Amino acid sequence: MPSETSPGGEPSRPIRSWVRSSPGTHVWLAVIAITSLVIALSPAALDTYLLHRNSSNLHQLAHHPMRALLGSAFWIENPADFLLYAVLFEVFHAPVERWLGTPKWLLTVATAHIAATLISQQVVLAAIQLHDVPRSMAHVVDIGVSYGLAASAGILTYRLPYPWRLFYLAAVVAFFLVPLAADRTYTDLGHAISLAIGLACHPLTRGVPTGGKPVALERPPDAH
Repeated sequence: MPSETSPGGEPSRPIRSWVRSSPGTHVWLAVIAITSLVIALSPAALDTYLLHRNSSNLHQLAHHPMRALLGSAFWIENPADFLLYAVLFEVFHAPVERWLGTPKWLLTVATAHIAATLISQQVVLAAIQLHDVPRSMAHVVDIGVSYGLAASAGILTYRLPYPWRLFYLAAVVAFFLVPLAADRTYTDLGHAISLAIGLACHPLTRGVPTGGKPVALERPPDAH
């Protein structure tokens, strides 16, 4: 009976094993691929409608809060950016999910997505009431998956050994806080909040080996 690692057995499938070790990441990515294809193939009027309908802006949060919070996590505004997001999912989400497990990973990114959305939109509301921004800001397209990515980038800090952890932390903090200081957009604020939430989720990493769990190898058909 050939073993999983024996040369005579069926060759392992590292790509399938990687996908199976981080199912949430790849299901999420698959949904984004579908919605991106819908946007790419839709007429301009329809894609504008879909993006506004699934936005987590003030108008949608006031009238359809659950749809706004959930739907906004599965769309990107420019389908041409999908390949970039696919790479970022593999670099940040997949390692974190494989390391912590799907429930802890999902808790981290969902908390960041929801909290960053609600807090940043509350700041938008305050700015509208103070007449610092036009009322049309309540209807802007506000979608995307970057808040969850920022959270994964934050919690991934704790997987790295010293001193690399410090260099990585300095890099991600600079990446998200420099734009906030320079441009002060509400999206940049959301990214900073998400990063902070990811870093604050350190308790979820306790008891989890730094190396994470191994990727399961595919068994040959006749293995038992």
